[in-house]
Amino acid sequence: MVRVLLVDDHIVVRTGLEVLLNGKSGISIVGVAADGDEAINLAKELTPDIVLMDLSMPNGKDGITATKIIKEYMPDTKILILTMHDSDEYLFRAIQAGASGYILKSSPHEELLNAIHLIHKGNAYLTPSATKRLMNEYLIKMQQEGLQSSYEILSEREKEVLVWIARGYSNKEIAEQLVISVKTVETHKSNLMEKIGLRTRPDLVKYAFQKGLLDFE
Repeated sequence: MVRVLLVDDHIVVRTGLEVLLNGKSGISIVGVAADGDEAINLAKELTPDIVLMDLSMPNGKDGITATKIIKEYMPDTKILILTMHDSDEYLFRAIQAGASGYILKSSPHEELLNAIHLIHKGNAYLTPSATKRLMNEYLIKMQQEGLQSSYEILSEREKEVLVWIARGYSNKEIAEQLVISVKTVETHKSNLMEKIGLRTRPDLVKYAFQKGLLDFE
């Protein structure tokens, strides 16, 4: 049986969650609290497996503060944030405070039940919208790091050729600008495209733009 402490400043929400969860799917509601201070005291008294914690509570301590304090006193107690705030700021603050999960009040009941059991087993849970945003941020970061690392392995001459290509110059024009042979330009072009993993001139233009190498003044 998963022992859960409910924390929310709205009595209608607390009552609804208690009716929804108590005795369902191996869950037992061992207590309810209306603010962060009451949540801390009841958590110490009841030692629940999971605290289902609201974030925004105007009276007493808020959910973030209460989460941090509960985790300091009882590190084995899991905190699942249940909130209306689909916000990266609140999400990161909750995770930093020690929460094991973050789910929206608008989520289906089945999702909430699943989140409770996942956290009880030692897993983490994030609402799908938050997971998607974190994945997008991770992919963007990886892409930026990839761009940076690939650019750094280019030689100075290859970087020069890249800029001229991105500006729309032909191999012959680049050769004239750099006072080298057309064949040498082609060699540099081939080498730099292999290093950064690109195959066409439009790809090079996009790459140069992302690197901030183009000046359109």
